[in-house]
Amino acid sequence: MSKKTIWITGASSGIGKATAMKFAMEGWKVIISARRTELLNELSKNENIYSYPLDVTNAVNAKEVFNNIINDHGNVNLCIFSSGTYERKSEKELNVENIKHVMEVNFIGVINCVSAVEKYYKTKNNGHIAIVSSPVGYRGLPKSSGYTPSKAALNNFTQGIYFDFKKFNIKVTLITPGFIKTALTDKNEFKMPFLKSTKYAANEIFDGLTKNNNFEIIFPYQIKLIYKLIQILPNKIYNYLISKYVNR
Repeated sequence: MSKKTIWITGASSGIGKATAMKFAMEGWKVIISARRTELLNELSKNENIYSYPLDVTNAVNAKEVFNNIINDHGNVNLCIFSSGTYERKSEKELNVENIKHVMEVNFIGVINCVSAVEKYYKTKNNGHIAIVSSPVGYRGLPKSSGYTPSKAALNNFTQGIYFDFKKFNIKVTLITPGFIKTALTDKNEFKMPFLKSTKYAANEIFDGLTKNNNFEIIFPYQIKLIYKLIQILPNKIYNYLISKYVNR
């Protein structure tokens, strides 16, 4: 029986890296992409991991890389698109160039990757696309003029293509982790509730994608409960709570 194959972007560090290692440990053939070639090469010393450098903001490059993957490996069962960027200090006041950059990486970069695999999956009438976003995309937050809107767009986009791709037997999954300890969250200057490790995140993602059939994988459960409540709160109550307890 041949190994199943997965393509993971944003795999040089953080959640992407941990998830790549988890799938490789479980016997999958893992294709990894990111801009930092040296980090990818280090990971690809694992016999189940193969490096394909990529800048997700380059749509042409995304298509070229995916074509190379198919030519070299013949099949990709699952894609996880997890590239992302975040710089809280640059979001303390409106910075148009920073917002453009965050949207380009976090939102347009994912669209570039989905576009790269769309025809392949629709032609074979089968496939699975998982997109790593964030529960913060469900409501606006202070000091997050670029990051939160990028995740809101990503959440909306993922749900939209769920309906479009379902007709072609393509499964679409939204992954919305809470606070995970990574180089990006290490920049935060506030206490992060229910902070979890990347290994924990990778285990949750693997189980959610291979053992369950839910549209959204959200974890840990405390964050799931909080954000499901936040989604239904009236604006008056939500704005009061955020102003009182978050926007300090």
